[in-house]
Amino acid sequence: METARLASLIAATITMGLVSGLFYGFSVSVMPGLKRTDDRTVIEVMQKINVAILNGWFVLGYIGAFLFTALAVGLHVPSDGRDVLPPLVAALVLYIAAMGVTNKVNIPLNNALEKAGPVARIADPAAVRRAFEGPWVRANVWRTLLCTASLGCLGWALFAYGALR
Repeated sequence: METARLASLIAATITMGLVSGLFYGFSVSVMPGLKRTDDRTVIEVMQKINVAILNGWFVLGYIGAFLFTALAVGLHVPSDGRDVLPPLVAALVLYIAAMGVTNKVNIPLNNALEKAGPVARIADPAAVRRAFEGPWVRANVWRTLLCTASLGCLGWALFAYGALR
């Protein structure tokens, strides 16, 4: 059982780090880089990113972070690792909040951008960009902060786990 607890905790930390890093990368490079381009470029690039990101590697990180963190919580409930459980639960709650931001804000904005159609046919690309970019960037900052806090809690849980052994 100890091997499963440790393995789930390590897997949760790795996958959370991947997701946190992905959102951080968008916050500090992708979106600031796109901000310096024209409206049609922002729309076209984000439409292509929204299609490209739906792949197995993204799913492994995004869903894996949730599943491995939830598994780690479940495996630590019956243990005597009372010091490990609070940061694990906090990590799970923070990540669920980040997933909520993604589901309630980022995904609907991505879908609206896709519904705008091919970039060459958009009559008012500035309006499409305004409706998308600001809200998407703000939501991405929130999910970056939530995932980073979750990753910190997982690091705390790993430390607490090691201290118990």
